[in-house]
Amino acid sequence: MRVFVTGASGFIGSAVVPELVRAGHQVVGLARSDASAAAIQAVGGDVLRGGLDDLDGLRAGAQASDGVIHLAFIHDFANFAQASQVDQRAIETLGGALEGTNKPLVVASGLLGLTPGRIASERDDPNPNASPRVAGVQTALSFAERAVRTSIVRLPPTVHGEGDHGFVPRLIDIAREKGFAAYVGDGANRWPAVHRLDAARLFRLALERANAGSRLHAVGDGGVPIREVAGVIGRRLGIPVVSKSAAEAGDYFGFLAHMIALDLPCSCEITRAELGWATSELGLVADLDRDHYFAPGKRSALL
Repeated sequence: MRVFVTGASGFIGSAVVPELVRAGHQVVGLARSDASAAAIQAVGGDVLRGGLDDLDGLRAGAQASDGVIHLAFIHDFANFAQASQVDQRAIETLGGALEGTNKPLVVASGLLGLTPGRIASERDDPNPNASPRVAGVQTALSFAERAVRTSIVRLPPTVHGEGDHGFVPRLIDIAREKGFAAYVGDGANRWPAVHRLDAARLFRLALERANAGSRLHAVGDGGVPIREVAGVIGRRLGIPVVSKSAAEAGDYFGFLAHMIALDLPCSCEITRAELGWATSELGLVADLDRDHYFAPGKRSALL
């Protein structure tokens, strides 16, 4: 297939592109900058210059493809509603370009909108009020009724691996700044996680095999207690590990306080059964215990 990939130079996209190339697909990645273009070419992809707000470019890229994987998202937490609107317009454009073709459109989504406190499955619907980003997911799924083989890949809040600049590095940054690692309450609340290379394999399988309207879970660890994550951080940094109350969490974790206290166990049984997806990379705790997370100068991109 000729596959158009948005977010091709990002943390997950830079694993998806070589995964597709190894499987014999031709990849065209969307690139806003020279650096992004060079990164895409370095892993075997061709380049289409543009951004998520370039709707004509997105339409042209999709129309010239045999399938689309949409990974890009503007991670601006200060303007999250606006970023979600840009994402929704991009999805509308990509889906519209594929309408009536039965070509695949694979869209990255998240697990945070699902009901906390119980094991979430692929059949669960997100809370429409949980995030402005849910509207984009609903838009994507609507194209399944318009002859587009749409599938949604729900990613955990922690996609880990070498090059990670997301939530886990931010927890490490905070622990360094505060002089201790922390969790909320008894720390038994669970976060799902997946290695970026396992996630990349699932995106390829979804492109090749997923049925229209599929909702898939990229889950390697169904639920890692946050206390264990804090424990590894504390041991690797040689600092204490302490519990914080819900009232104290904001002062320590900042904008992550709400998310870090959520209990979000998830299942991927349907995904494994339907696509034959299997994980082969390290789990979160084992990966976190490797040197690349604690290298000098490594910082999270989340502010």
